[in-house]
Amino acid sequence: MENQTVLYTLVLSGLSDLPSLQLPLFLVFLLVYLMTLTGNLLITDSHLQTPIHPRMLFDFHTQERLISIQACITQIYFFLFFAVSAISLLAVMSYDRYVAICRPLG
Repeated sequence: MENQTVLYTLVLSGLSDLPSLQLPLFLVFLLVYLMTLTGNLLITDSHLQTPIHPRMLFDFHTQERLISIQACITQIYFFLFFAVSAISLLAVMSYDRYVAICRPLG
């Protein structure tokens, strides 16, 4: 008979391992999140009503450190997608600047 154990959740560990650092880390990340949110609210359309709450802030505030595998894969996918998009955009912009400076039309 084979082992039929299926894992549905992952235990989050890392930054919040020390209980004395949970509150300061929560406050730092909350401050960064609120500053980013304030900046984004200044440039967004008021008709968009989708709330976005970072999972890490939720985990710092509560004692539950479990995340489903689907949520973990989704977060990793979007993190990598946006990171690759930003890096690709920066690469195209730098190549455009290189062409404009080093190989002018005239």
